[in-house]
Formats: sequence, structure tokens, C-alpha cells
Amino acid sequence: MLYLCLLKHDEMGIKFLLWALLCYGITNIIVFGSIFENFREFFNKWGVKSPIGRFIHELITCPMCFATWFGFVFGAFIYSPMANILEVKPIYSWIFDGFLASGCVWIINTCVEFLEENRIK
Repeated sequence: MLYLCLLKHDEMGIKFLLWALLCYGITNIIVFGSIFENFREFFNKWGVKSPIGRFIHELITCPMCFATWFGFVFGAFIYSPMANILEVKPIYSWIFDGFLASGCVWIINTCVEFLEENRIK
């Protein structure tokens, strides 16, 4: 019985780790990836004329902003780690998923930036 309980927690931990890495990966690709450079530039030009374009441009150029909104959507439609961790209703957990995604992306991004600045040259 104890083994099954530990197995469930290990599985939840692995799902959470994969969820956090997925949030970071998608955020990193959208915000910093060269494949979306034209996409970001389009919204930058459109943002001069439109508040919606400005909002989208700010969203896709800010890692914490994009991660928050991605966490909302990903938690609502795909997988919600907060529904399992806090055991709240799924309808409420997607809000916490957005905040959690933003925090996870911020922590990973901070570690990556630290390692880039302090690497051996």
C-alpha cells in the first residue's frame, strides 16, 4: 500500500516536472525563438495602431506574461497540476496554473541566465 502511495506521488512529481519544462520550452520558443521573430515584429508594427496589437506584442515578448496566459490555457484544457497538488476543483485550478507556470518559467529562466553569465570562457 505504501508503495502505491509513493508511486502516485512520484508520478505526480514527474508530471509536474514535465509540465513546468513544457511551459518553459514553449515560452522560450515564442518569446526568444528566431522562428517567431516575424510574428513578434508583425504585432510590434500592429501595436502602434491598435491596443490589441500592443497587448499581444507585450504578451509575446515577456516570458512571465506569456507563461501566465499559457499556464491558464494549458491548465484549463490539457493538464492542471494545481488540481492535483491543492486538490481544488478544476474550474478554479486553472487560475493557479497560470501563476505556477509564470513562477516556474521565471525560476528556470533565471537559472539559465545565471549560467550564461557565469560560464567559463
